[in-house]
Order: sequence, then structure tokens, then C-alpha cells
Amino acid sequence: MTLPPSLEENSGASKRRSYQALALRMLFAVGISFFIGQTNLDYLESYLYDLRVRTKVINSTSGNVELIYITPQTVQFYKGYPSATEQIALLKALNNSGAKAIAYDFAFDEVPGTTDEKNAWESAIVSSPHVFVAGRTTPMKGEENQMFLQEPLEQISISPAPKTTDLVNFAKDGVTRRMILTYQDRPMLPVRLASLVNPQTMQVENIRGQFDFYGTDQAYIDFHPARSYPATSFESILKGEADLSRFKDKIILIGTDLGLNEAEYIMTPFSREVTAMTRIEMQANVIDTLIKNSGPVKVSGYLSWLFILAASILTTQVVLTMKPTRGLIVLGATLLGFVVLCAGAYWGFGLWLPMAAPLLTIFLCYYFFIPYRLIVENRRSWEYYQKNKLLSQVEELKTNFISMMSHDLKTPIARIQGMTDVILTDSVALSNQQREAVDTIKHSSDDLLKFINAILSYGKIESQGVQLNMQSKDINNLLQEVIRKHEFLARVKRIQIVSELEPMFPVQVDPELMKQVFSNLVENAIKYSPEDTKIMVSSEETPSKVIVQVADQGPGIPQDELQNIFMKFFRSKNVKSSPIKGSGLGLYLAKYFTELHHGNIFVESSHGNGSTFTVELPIEQGGTHA
Repeated sequence: MTLPPSLEENSGASKRRSYQALALRMLFAVGISFFIGQTNLDYLESYLYDLRVRTKVINSTSGNVELIYITPQTVQFYKGYPSATEQIALLKALNNSGAKAIAYDFAFDEVPGTTDEKNAWESAIVSSPHVFVAGRTTPMKGEENQMFLQEPLEQISISPAPKTTDLVNFAKDGVTRRMILTYQDRPMLPVRLASLVNPQTMQVENIRGQFDFYGTDQAYIDFHPARSYPATSFESILKGEADLSRFKDKIILIGTDLGLNEAEYIMTPFSREVTAMTRIEMQANVIDTLIKNSGPVKVSGYLSWLFILAASILTTQVVLTMKPTRGLIVLGATLLGFVVLCAGAYWGFGLWLPMAAPLLTIFLCYYFFIPYRLIVENRRSWEYYQKNKLLSQVEELKTNFISMMSHDLKTPIARIQGMTDVILTDSVALSNQQREAVDTIKHSSDDLLKFINAILSYGKIESQGVQLNMQSKDINNLLQEVIRKHEFLARVKRIQIVSELEPMFPVQVDPELMKQVFSNLVENAIKYSPEDTKIMVSSEETPSKVIVQVADQGPGIPQDELQNIFMKFFRSKNVKSSPIKGSGLGLYLAKYFTELHHGNIFVESSHGNGSTFTVELPIEQGGTHA
């Protein structure tokens, strides 16, 4: 014969299943992490990065850059594009202001003028070592001829200052986020200009956030909103309306804002409009980022993968192990905490932490496992339903069997009681031993009949067969009947039953059921009280209810058992080991019958200090006083 598995074996098997389920969840988490880690989410990641840029509150400039614009008002004032002669006048005024550097960033071939005027402008630029001309392209080594302008400005060298746009690589959304630092070891113009204020920028390895990309050294721009840098119009300087002292020791960028050519503008993290920011303001952001060395740092891809793995593990565990409401709270708090972490890292330390992949991981894991969990729980619910259906049938059979057996047992018990009464009342004298035996038979049959009656009452409750027979009764009369019935049992243990019954009006109750309630309480008090003690039975009336209390001086009920005392078939662990017999149904029936009257029953007790049971019955039972 095969022995059933021990508790240790069952526990071990349960642990193994738990470990296997955990291992499967971990394996899935690693798999989905690998899958998402291989997915290109640059567009979404860059968009979330832009949100952090836009919401950065403290974002001040260094104050080292000034802008001068040729605007439509400038063209209107000069009745055309400013000529070479007017450009010379502007350069002379800026040189006299003590500017640290002057950089042109517009199309020189659009400047009108004679050859002599342009040669004069060329001489003015070449003779000033702190004047630079920005180029739109980055010629390769060996293409030095492209580093100069065309005649008649061929002596002016060009310093590359290209703009970057995410068109082919990265987010592919046309937004400018990066700056080129060097190309083939040749520094770009913004690096040279920034080094006039911060010489460390000439060493690329000193620039924060620097990374290699297709033979170039690049970094991310610490963007400011449009119009963050002070700007002056071209004509206001020549008209003497501008304070030239503001340009002292400043880097001055000269460009256009005519709204005619998209090449003169960029899209920024702040705006996706085609004319969101001018080229020279973009260059100002680049120079300012280098001066402050505040370029954002995009963290390693390994950290991104770790975030993805952590998100998948957490979501999988939460969805499969927690209750839905608590799981949503945990995931919501995790999402909020992660967003705050990423935003705080950027705002406070300029760190670009990956957000798109971890957030996508949480959503994918959640929406993948929720249907799986629903399937599992529906299957489990169906199994529970089938088991409950079977248990209900078994319970019904058990109740019917108990009721049938208990009812059939009442007849032989009544015969035994009748025969003992005949023997005890017969004129034939019995010996002491015979009388003691007959008394034992009588008491045993009485106990058995009480147990059978309790089982029958329980059967009625289970089959919902208890019907109230409401009558107008004085509760005190019911209590006195119960006390008289139990006086003999109390005298045997030398227990005194003291009653303090306050006069009251009759109320609507089922007298038989309430007598059974009071009998159970008084009988329990007698059974569990030691000899030579007292039991107090009291009653009182309030405006809304009748209160009956039965207090004893017994051993009391442990605190950890008070919440279970009215459960069916419950008996205290101390009583189970004592010779006192009971079915565990008395208090259960008392509670049920009391609540059937819309009343309440409760107990106050402490171990070793006796117990007080209180029954509260409403004075009105769907009506008024009798």
C-alpha cells in the first residue's frame, strides 16, 4: 500500500513549482528585454527627451553671446540687402565696441556692391584676427581650396559651422539636437569661438557628453528657448540707436531673419515649426553649451537594457502575483517614479536616461499578461465553481442525513427516558447501585436529546427552514422559566443563580427560539463555572431595545478565541481537553436565532476572569409595543 505524501514532501513540491514559475517569468522578462532592446525607438525616445528639454525651468544663458539680425525691416530701410559699404560700417562700429569675436553666418553672395567695395570689405575682415566667417559645409582634408570664398572675396577663409538635422539617423524627425565639434581633427567654428571664453573646449575630450559619429566628434546641445539671447537689428547699430557698450567682450553673431529660406532656420526640441529658430541663434546655443560645458550626456545603452530588464521583471511579477487594484497602484507609482527620475536626472545633472524602451516594456508586458491572467483565473473560477457545486451537493446530503438520523433517534431516546421514569416512580424499591445506574441512564439520555435537538435546529438553519412564530411576550417571564429549568443543575455544583430583572413591556419575539437562546447561555455558564460561584442574569429596557446579560465567574475565554466563539462546531482548545461535553452548536444557534430577531449578541471576557454574554433585542419587530 502506498503511503500518502508527507507535509514536507507537499511543501517541497509547492516550492519547486513556485521556483519553476518564477524561472519562467524571469526567462520571459529576459526575452522581451532582448526583443525591445533590439528595436529602434529613436523617434519616441527623442520626443520624450524633447519633453524634458521643454519642461526644464532653470535654463539661463552665459551672457557671452550677442546676435545681430538682417531683418525685413533692414531690407526695407536700405531698400535692399545691406551693401558691402554698410557691412564695413557695421564691422568698424563693432570693432570699436571691443567685441571679443565677430562671426558672419549668412550668404555673402547676396551682399550687393562693386568689386572695389567688396575688396575693401574683404580687407577689413582679413585684417581683423577676431572676425570669422561661418561655412555651411565641412570640406575633407585635401579640399582646402573650398575653405575660401569666391572672388572678389577669395582671401576670406571659411570656418566650418554646419548645422545637424536628424533626417537619416537618430530620430529622423528633422529636429536639430546635436552639434559637430570636429571633423577629421579640424575644430568647428563654434568650438574656436567658445575657446575664447573657455580654453578647455579646444580639447575635445574635455567637452561634456562628447561622442564619435562617422568620423566626427559630436555632442548634444543644451538648448534654450527661441529669443533667449539678446538680439539687435543691423540698421539700429548704424543709425546709432543701439548701445555699443553692450558688445564689449562679447561673441557677436551676424545673420539673417528674413523668413524666406528654410535653410536659415532649424527645428528645435522646443518647437517642430520649420522657422522655430534661426541659424545664428542655434550657433549661439552651441557656443553657450561649450562655454558652460553643459552638454547633455546620453547614458550607455547597457543602462537602457538594465532598465528594460527591470521593467519587464517588475511588470511580470506585479501582473501575475498581485491583486489587480494593488498591481495598478504599484505600476502607476513605478511609472510616475521612473518619469520623475528621468526628468530629475536631466533637469539637475543633464543626464539623458532612456525612457521610451522601459515604458514600452511595461505596457507590453501588462497587456500581454493581463489576458493570460484572465484565462488562468477564469479556468480557476470554473474549477472552484465545479468544486463548490459538488461540495454543496455533499453538504445538502449530509444535512439531510443528519436531520433524518437525528429525527429517527428521538423516538428510541424518548422510550429510554420513559422507561427510566417508570423505573424511578415504580413502588419497587431499588438498591443504591441500581438507582445510580438508572440516574446515569436518564442524564445520558437527556444530554443525547439536547444534542439531537441542536443538530435538528442546525439542520433547519442549513435548509433555511426556521420560521419565526412571533408572539407578544415578557422577556422576564422567559428568563424565569429558563432559570427554574436549570436550578437543579446549578444546585448540583452549588452554584447560585442571581437574577436582577427590570420590569418591562412585552415585546414581539418567538418564545421558543429565545428560550433556547437564554437556555444555551445559562447552561454554558453553569457547565463552565467552578463550584461555589455565582451566575448573574439581568435584564433592562432602553427606549429602543431590551438588553439581557448572563455573567459567570468561570475561566473566561482567551482573547485569540473571542472572534471564533460563535462559529458553528467551535470549541475552545482548553475545553476540548476537559471532561465537559458539548457539540459546539449552542452559541452558533444563539447568535443565529438572535439575529433572526434583528438583534445582536456579543461577549466580553478575559482569560481567568469570567465571561459576560449580552443579548440585545429591538423593541419593535416591524411594529410597535404589544
